[in-house]
Amino acid sequence: MVDPLTSVVTLLQPKMSYTKIVTGAGRWGVRGKLEEAPLCCCVVLEGKIRYTVDESELVAEAGDFLLIPSMSAFSASSFDEPLEHEWQTEPVVLENGEHRNGSVSAEADVRSLVGFCQLTSPDAALLLTLLPKVILIRGDVRLTALVQLAIDEARSQRPAREVVIERLLEVLLIEALRSSNNAATSPGLLRGLSDERLAVALRRMHESPTLPWTVAQLAKEAALSRSAFFERFSNAVGAAPMEYLLTWRMALAKKLLRTTGNGVAAVAELVGYGSASAFSVAFNRHVGLPPMRYAREHANAEIR
Repeated sequence: MVDPLTSVVTLLQPKMSYTKIVTGAGRWGVRGKLEEAPLCCCVVLEGKIRYTVDESELVAEAGDFLLIPSMSAFSASSFDEPLEHEWQTEPVVLENGEHRNGSVSAEADVRSLVGFCQLTSPDAALLLTLLPKVILIRGDVRLTALVQLAIDEARSQRPAREVVIERLLEVLLIEALRSSNNAATSPGLLRGLSDERLAVALRRMHESPTLPWTVAQLAKEAALSRSAFFERFSNAVGAAPMEYLLTWRMALAKKLLRTTGNGVAAVAELVGYGSASAFSVAFNRHVGLPPMRYAREHANAEIR
C-alpha cells in the first residue's frame, strides 16, 4: 500500500537552504519572524532552550529534536527568562562562524544545530496544512544522527552533494514525522495516521485516488459507521474526508500538469475524474486557473 507520509513528503520537494550552529551564553532571548524557509529543524546539543511558536510554549533540552513545518512568529530564549533589554532580533555572528545569543565573551552554555529548508513544490503551502505546526521529539539518537549528516553534507564540497542532501532531508522528514510523540495532539495527517481505523482509509485514498470514493465506502474501509467515520476523520485530520481527498487529488493533478505533458483528459482520469469537463471545473474552482492555463504557466517545472 502507498504510504501517505512518503507521498506527501515527496510532493513537498524539500531542499536544504542553509544551516548554522547557534550558541547561547548567560541570559538571552531572540524573537521575530522566520521568513527564510517554511521548514525549520533544530537539534539541541547542550543546555536548554525555551521556545514559543505561535503562542505555544515548550522547552527543548540536550538531545531533543524540534521540527517546525511552518512558522509565523517565534521566540527562543535561555531557560532563565531574559529581561526586556536582553532580547535580540537576531544572533551575533562570531569569528568562528557560530551564531551567538547573549554574551559574546562568555563560554557558551547552550549549543544547537539549526537547519532551514525550502519546499520547492508549488503545493507546499497547501500540503503544510496537513502537518502539525510544531513537533518535539525527545531522545531520538537516530534522528539526531540524520540531522548531523545533513548539516555535514551541506557544508561539504563533495560530488553529488545536492542529491545526497535532498535524499537525507526526505528521510529526515519522514523519520521526524513518524517518530513524533505529539502526533495525536495536533489535528493533521499525523493524527489521522495514529488512528488505526482512519489510517486504513487514508492509505486507501493515497493508494487509489482514481477510485470514485464516497464517505460511505471510506467508512467501510475503516470499519466504522458513516457518521462515526466522518466525525472522527474531520476531528483528527482537520478536514472532512472528501475535502482531504480533493486536496490530495488536486496536488497530484498539479504535479502531473507541470511535469508530464499529459492532456487534461489523461490527467483527469489519473486523479479520479470521469470526464475532462468535471475535472476542469473542480480544478478551476480549487486552484483558480483552468488546467491548460496552469500547465502552460508551469511548463518548465523541474521533473523529480
